[in-house]
Amino acid sequence: MNTTEVFKKIMKEQTEIALATSVKEIPNVRIVNFFYDETKKCLFFSTFKGNEKITEFQKNPNVAFTTIPTEQTNHVRVHEAKVKKSELTVYDVAEQWIQKIPSYVENIKQAGAMLELYEIHFTKAIVILGMASRETILL
Repeated sequence: MNTTEVFKKIMKEQTEIALATSVKEIPNVRIVNFFYDETKKCLFFSTFKGNEKITEFQKNPNVAFTTIPTEQTNHVRVHEAKVKKSELTVYDVAEQWIQKIPSYVENIKQAGAMLELYEIHFTKAIVILGMASRETILL
């Protein structure tokens, strides 16, 4: 399996990222669920309307993230990414959410109207496979 295939596998299987923002040189990191859309080549996540991170995105759309592995240490890291509010809603991508995280159906049912959908766009990623392999790929 080549590195791009491993990237796709990690993005398909891992369900959370640690998302880093920074405003006025003060960093902030939080855990969010995500899914990656290979066609659009962007990562999607949702957050509650009015959440603190939305204000941070408006002040500085530059973000970084790392996927959070659950079993092995394999993960994806991205240093140079941009976040923006999606033109889509959580309802528009509900099928993709539920396919990846079946329990997300409850989030959508109970809080869908209170959630905003965001996209993270990036053109390169670091794929880390254990301690022995680290490769940057262009998307």
